[in-house]
Amino acid sequence: MPYLSKIALNPRRRAAAALLSSPHRVHAAVLSGLAVQPVTERVLWRLESSTPHRADILVLTESRPSWAHLVDEAGWPGADGGTPLIADYTPLLERLVRGREFGFRLTANPVRNALQPHRPSEQQAARLKEGADRGGRPRGARIAHRTAAQQLDWLLKRCERHGFTILGATVTSPAPGLQNKGQDLSAGPAVTVVARDILRFRKGADGPRVTLSTATFEGRLHVTDPDALRASLLGGIGPAKGYGQGLLTLAPLRTTEANHG
Repeated sequence: MPYLSKIALNPRRRAAAALLSSPHRVHAAVLSGLAVQPVTERVLWRLESSTPHRADILVLTESRPSWAHLVDEAGWPGADGGTPLIADYTPLLERLVRGREFGFRLTANPVRNALQPHRPSEQQAARLKEGADRGGRPRGARIAHRTAAQQLDWLLKRCERHGFTILGATVTSPAPGLQNKGQDLSAGPAVTVVARDILRFRKGADGPRVTLSTATFEGRLHVTDPDALRASLLGGIGPAKGYGQGLLTLAPLRTTEANHG
């Protein structure tokens, strides 16, 4: 039975600040909330908000978790609003039917594969060398889509395989208030890039450096294949899922607006 959790953290606490500085640390903390170790189930998470006063983490797990360690070390123990919310995800999965529309939110790592990338990073070069040493088919390297137009195109090309469409998706004006150096950030009224970021961190104290280009999409989707959409909700979309990417969440539509809790 899958569960969707929402955990409130206090960024003013030293442990929370250290945790939120690295997706690698958040991933380790999230896995620590599951009783069966080592963790073999699919776990998805997303940093929902990050301000000087509050940060929320959404986590989707296959088994029921416990977030007591996060609350005690980095949250608001005993305070109103400090208790994590853990909800059974099954009712939402059962409401997926062909033709229904939902509001959605997705933070993802839009990339493409390149067999011979220009100026590969250390991690990409190691990946290419590993494939060459094995003598098999080249694996290529993941190259980030960095412009909003590229990121939108990445999502729109993958909708059908994930069981949904985004209606009326045509590139129009930028999202209000988002600095984008003249690039378009919305695709019609149905989907908008509401945030973009470049994350840089290490896998552990002495691990390799990781750089992720991320985009957060919000909009409306139309269900075309309920089974494929369920698989996408539970399995995520795109790479870097261990680092807070790929969690697609849905919300019932209220008139023409999508509301996300």
